[in-house]
Amino acid sequence: MPQLVEGKWVKGDVAASEMKGGAFHREPTRFHRWITPDGRPGPDGQEALPAEAGRFRLFVSYLCPWASRTIAFRNLKGLQDIVGLTVSHPELGDDGWVYDEPVDAGERVGKIRFHYELYVASDPTYTGKASVPVLWDMREGRIVNNESADIIRILNSAFDGLTGNRLDFYPEALRAEIDRWNGPIYERVNNGVYRAGFAKTQDAYDEAVASLFGMLDELEAHLADNRYLADQNLTEADIRLFVTLVRFDAAYHGAFKCNIRRIEDYPALSNYLREIYQWPGIRDSVRVDHIKRGYYGIAHINPTRVVPAGPVLDFDRPHDRARLPGRAVAGA
Repeated sequence: MPQLVEGKWVKGDVAASEMKGGAFHREPTRFHRWITPDGRPGPDGQEALPAEAGRFRLFVSYLCPWASRTIAFRNLKGLQDIVGLTVSHPELGDDGWVYDEPVDAGERVGKIRFHYELYVASDPTYTGKASVPVLWDMREGRIVNNESADIIRILNSAFDGLTGNRLDFYPEALRAEIDRWNGPIYERVNNGVYRAGFAKTQDAYDEAVASLFGMLDELEAHLADNRYLADQNLTEADIRLFVTLVRFDAAYHGAFKCNIRRIEDYPALSNYLREIYQWPGIRDSVRVDHIKRGYYGIAHINPTRVVPAGPVLDFDRPHDRARLPGRAVAGA
């Protein structure tokens, strides 16, 4: 994949460091500032900026599950008029993420077309991938944070004083349980589909697929008797799982060879997927057309870049989750 090298965009398979022994390893993110209501340091002492309406913007792609969960949180927390949103072209090509029209990145940076320009503006000697999502400071003209796990927690609480929205998807009483699920879901499901799809050896693929479907089987068993992952509350753990589930049958099953079963073949998981999709604000974070076009547009995965017509997906079908206790969010 192309990437920045000393602040210069270099095309070709430059980001080979993510492949080790034929297996895919994700590059860590590097911008980790925080936003808090009054600018006091973040939860781990991170440098923080004060929450202000109109100052910050999310740069995202509907293709990317990591970006999708930040869009979902922006909607769930009622931040549409507080935090801006800029969406890239769905296909990731030689120029990385590209915006169809020049977009405003603030007075210091001006208009941009290429997502990597945000990284260069933040660090003129940056080397690495220019990934989405980016939480951007329009005033300073630099990245606040590019780690989606951080961004959803920032959005979860930083702007509550401006919106009055007190929904809490990471409540203190459930944090240990949420974190217990987040670890294996990230490793075996969120990143597991990529480890399968980007594997360059049979052994690496076989290991990734076995781990992925083993975890899906575990989740199916848990969700057969539990409405959500952590207690009876919808939490960030559910949103983190949802973004992979909603892409699975449309893209990962075919493009990434994750084809032992579909999510539709799991009774509990498929009903759980539909319930979360039908939560207010969630469906607006999903664009199946972008998902299919983006994943099937990855040249080394699908050289023809032909996008399949199917499958037919109906996430608005009724679900059976009302039979289980719960449908609550802390702070509601």
